[in-house]
Amino acid sequence: MCLGIPGQIVEITDQTKKLALVDVSGVKRQVNIACIVDENHDIASCVGDWVLVHVGFAMSRIDEEEAQKTLELLEELGEAQAEIMAMQTSAMQ
Repeated sequence: MCLGIPGQIVEITDQTKKLALVDVSGVKRQVNIACIVDENHDIASCVGDWVLVHVGFAMSRIDEEEAQKTLELLEELGEAQAEIMAMQTSAMQ
């Protein structure tokens, strides 16, 4: 299963290599944005865009509302996973 994590492009770090700094829930990572750059959307105009990040690549642009909904869902899944692990640990004791 492939999972894209929403993040917002906050800075272009290398225009030639098409690299940008993307903020994913407060964690900033360098990401390749070549997949989202085309003749209608140049590199400089990507700052502020929301993207789905998978293994270091921005795979597609998404709107901010979709990004926020996805982040909330991922947070809920993380909380559910932590609860399941806690229940499994207590059942083994």
